[in-house]
Amino acid sequence: MNLENLKCFQAAAQTLNFRKGAARVFLSPAAFGERIRQLEDELRSPLFERTTREIRLTVAGSQLAVHVQRVFAEVDRCAEVVHSSQHLPYRISLGTRFELGISWLTPALGPLKKQVPARSLSLFFGDSEDLLRRLTDGLLDAVVSSVRLTQGKLDYARLHDEKYVFVGHRTTQFKRADDSAEFTLLDTQPDLPLFRYLLDATDADERWQFRDHEYLGGISAVRHRLLENAGVAVMPLYFVKEDLKHGRLKQLLPKTALKSDAFRLVWNRGDPRAALYEKLAGELRERPLQ
Repeated sequence: MNLENLKCFQAAAQTLNFRKGAARVFLSPAAFGERIRQLEDELRSPLFERTTREIRLTVAGSQLAVHVQRVFAEVDRCAEVVHSSQHLPYRISLGTRFELGISWLTPALGPLKKQVPARSLSLFFGDSEDLLRRLTDGLLDAVVSSVRLTQGKLDYARLHDEKYVFVGHRTTQFKRADDSAEFTLLDTQPDLPLFRYLLDATDADERWQFRDHEYLGGISAVRHRLLENAGVAVMPLYFVKEDLKHGRLKQLLPKTALKSDAFRLVWNRGDPRAALYEKLAGELRERPLQ
């Protein structure tokens, strides 16, 4: 909406005289009247009742006058906000998958608040498909995810490399692809399996034919089943490094370098708060995955 037209409306509403209002904004009466007409056409509503003796605000005009006063009060604060050391409070709604949110982002909320007191972060947990849908629908401001991005309307900042390992229970004996026939493959979901990070790193002629597949929806459930010796799985290294360190789980095929990925902070392209997301991404890069 044209602010100059709103200024003209405000002058007319305060003076209830188009000639005086025109003088207040340094326009000719004709140009001033044209501005008012443009605004009424845009809003599809008359804002003034005109007679030969006087003009009066309509009900719609009276309602607009109150709101316009607030609008220009905010406009006047623009320079103050830019130059003030006291930044206005703002909130970022941030989506991520449950395990990463609990282990990494939730412990970071306090330190991040100390770094930028004016900023509040709200967390939302979900799977990758749901998170990206909520982002593009405007229900989330940004998403932390390692999912492969295929939409051209998204921007992102890289946060951390995500390394993967092929693991099993500490008693598991697994030496080559052919051994897969003796095991159940544990994974999160069939359409975006973590096993692809191992499959993409091996020769095409290697035979991976698992006895069974068990899809569990999330890496917490996969880890639980691994500790029960229910199968083998590809897992994010940060999530099982303590289990590997203390011998609860064992890395399988350690000489095979699995493909890696990266966590990214993702937001909608063209979002006016992109600079704020870039700043948040920089702070998150300083916090190691855990």
